[in-house]
Amino acid sequence: MKLQNDLLLRAARGEATSRPPVWLMRQAGRILAEYRAVRQEAGSFINLVSNPELAAEVTIQPVDILGVDAAIIFSDILVIPEAMGLPYEMVEQKGPNFPETIQTESDLARLRIADPEKDLSYVLNAIKITKSRLQERVPLIGFAGAPFTIFCYMTEGKGSKTFSVAKKILYSDPELAHHLLQMITDSTIRYLKAQVNAGVDLVQLFDSWAGVLSPEHYQAYSLPYLKQICDAITEVPVTVFAKGAFFARKSIGELNCSVVGLDWNMDIAESRQLIPGKTLQGNLDPCVLYASYDEIRKQTRSMLEAFGSHPFIANLGHGVYPDTDPDKVRCFIETVREFRATQP
Repeated sequence: MKLQNDLLLRAARGEATSRPPVWLMRQAGRILAEYRAVRQEAGSFINLVSNPELAAEVTIQPVDILGVDAAIIFSDILVIPEAMGLPYEMVEQKGPNFPETIQTESDLARLRIADPEKDLSYVLNAIKITKSRLQERVPLIGFAGAPFTIFCYMTEGKGSKTFSVAKKILYSDPELAHHLLQMITDSTIRYLKAQVNAGVDLVQLFDSWAGVLSPEHYQAYSLPYLKQICDAITEVPVTVFAKGAFFARKSIGELNCSVVGLDWNMDIAESRQLIPGKTLQGNLDPCVLYASYDEIRKQTRSMLEAFGSHPFIANLGHGVYPDTDPDKVRCFIETVREFRATQP
């Protein structure tokens, strides 16, 4: 069956579109009362992620309620370390926590390369259910964490402002770092290929902690592994979103990906020059959605006009914040949907 709304895929391929497609990172989540009801039914975040029926339900909610041009499968980037043998827990008001971490080469003996059909079947089933229920209305996006970001959690054990424990390993034991990064990369390639086989139309790599690295370390510990994944996933378009890695935009643009995501600190005009051959995605500051409706429209139009004729996908520069008013989100989406480019 042909997609009824294929704006996202056409934009990802660099094709002309009547208007820019729009979706939001973290669009399925706490901004929606409907999500909170399902989350309560599930009993915990991890229960929701691991229940294919409920995960499919919350994946589709933003399509029905907000009018976005794509769904993104409801899951978590930390399912990969769990599938590799390092389980995590989600602590209310604090975030993810790993009871055990990887600190030495001997710790790697506890890990395995993930088998997605066995270890992540609940995600694949959620994708299949979602595709069936969407009835080809909009594309379905799959995703995974970039290897360095997953490495941060597996070594640090939790979120951090600096990830100094993770970065210490880069300096003190680079062999261990590369060994673990390769295991994560191999697992991620298998996982994304399984997602494609299950039905996703596009995949996104989230390098959420890219900005804690120096340019030199990003070249050594992130880009080579992103390259392996981008080279391996040839069946669908690939988006790379590296938050904070403004210094690596040109290098990321040289990867075998279709779309480069921008955070709100990455200047659009400069990014257009640095990445001429790729579709760009982003990059409104999520905090704009706390402003008045008029200001949201103004800021959104300014962003859209800055992208001009360069192929792009409208989004925020990071995930929508959980206390954002859904009506403000709708205002952003409707402003994009009403936009028609006037620049040549």
